Amino acid sequence: MTNEFPQALTIAGSDSGGGAGMQADLKTIQMRHVFATTVVVAVTAQNTLGVQDALALPTEMIDAQFASLADDFKIRAAKTGMLADVPTVQAVVRNLKQYDFGPLTVDPVMIAKGGTKLLADEAITTVKEELLPLATLVTPNLPEAEALTGLKAERPADMVKIGQALQKLGPKNVLVKGGHLGGDQAASDFVLMEDGTSFWMTSPRIDTVRTHGTGDTISACITAELAKGVGLEQAIRTAKGYVEATIRDTIQVGHGHGPLNHWAL
Repeated sequence: MTNEFPQALTIAGSDSGGGAGMQADLKTIQMRHVFATTVVVAVTAQNTLGVQDALALPTEMIDAQFASLADDFKIRAAKTGMLADVPTVQAVVRNLKQYDFGPLTVDPVMIAKGGTKLLADEAITTVKEELLPLATLVTPNLPEAEALTGLKAERPADMVKIGQALQKLGPKNVLVKGGHLGGDQAASDFVLMEDGTSFWMTSPRIDTVRTHGTGDTISACITAELAKGVGLEQAIRTAKGYVEATIRDTIQVGHGHGPLNHWAL
């Protein structure tokens, strides 16, 4: 049947080092047997040691990419990643309101592994007020969740409060990633669903610096599963297991925060 193969969209910045950003999204979606399309909103010069430079694309080019995709593809799920600045966020919001690309997963990328800001401070409010209300799911790590809610996470119970606060900002479902919380043995994520139910996902901590692109990868895996028609809870659980495997079955690339092994099963 014409145009019926599962198709997904990533709206993000390019990582020249290949470990995070749009490149991580593409690798992940491909590994989940879904066809990946892209809207590039920014380009970066980066490697495993850090981000050396970044440039947001003109909003006219962002608009053109959205229109081109909508004219030809049958996109069943979409995600956002790095969105750079206020004009970029506003352009993405405008286009997501215009075109139906299925359930939206928002990965509110703010800071790279090396500490470089990937979202301007003034754009955080735009994400909160304009993008999050469009989200089927939001997937922040703890620093991102704290920036969005103004709450601090010092123990697991705080993650529950943060999840509830995030849901009040508009996204139907929330995945709060707890990797930044202390603890040597395990890392736990909290999921709050639209119907008020919740659950925790826990995985053993792996002693490695090769974790570049984990946030991109888990949100991209969820998006790919949704594009296949998988239910949201199962998509989240599948993505958690996939990311754990990509960290555990490491590959040796670069000299800094190395990439995940997207070939892992």
